[in-house]
Amino acid sequence: MVIEIPHLRATITRAVVLALETAVVPTLLFMLLLNVAGLVPGVLAVLGWSAFVIGLRRLMRREVPHTLLLCTGMLMARALFALVTSSAVVYVLQPVVGSVFMFLLFVGSAAFGKPITARLARDFVHLPAELFAHRRVRKVFVNVALMWGGSRLLDAAMTLGFLQWSIDAGLLSRGVFSSLLTALTIAACAGHGWRALRNLPDVTLRFARKPVAQAASG
Repeated sequence: MVIEIPHLRATITRAVVLALETAVVPTLLFMLLLNVAGLVPGVLAVLGWSAFVIGLRRLMRREVPHTLLLCTGMLMARALFALVTSSAVVYVLQPVVGSVFMFLLFVGSAAFGKPITARLARDFVHLPAELFAHRRVRKVFVNVALMWGGSRLLDAAMTLGFLQWSIDAGLLSRGVFSSLLTALTIAACAGHGWRALRNLPDVTLRFARKPVAQAASG
């Protein structure tokens, strides 16, 4: 049984670009304009950036990944809600609620023996159906779900801790440190899964030799 992992360089590049588009750049824009011009210009800058990212990809006839649409939709919802409530704190606190919800989802699915990570993995790697019947494979997905749950809880606590200092500190936590934590969690989960699957009999893991052209551009 051969499991082909997507090209590593292309995957990392897409992850970095996505983080810049949906977290780092909009957070820096909001932080800068919040201090210079106020809440409304900051929120409008975030909305404008979101529209610009999607529009530019469409104009250049590049793929618009579903993950980008989901993250952009959540970002715009946060911005609009902050605008309606006239509160910058709300803009930062909404993702905290989302992180707590994700913690409950990941840990709860692991506790019931049906880790959601098993479903999510199929969105990124083609895995044979018979692989999921293996007891050691199910344990891997349970462990990964617990790791993600712990990461989301830490993310929420980190943001709340930074908010005790200031709004800017909370924004920095969401835009930079949360992205770094997510990247570290992905690396840890991928490493754990790789080691566990490599030790399975009759299973061969290999990286794709060349990135798919469409994936590299999206």
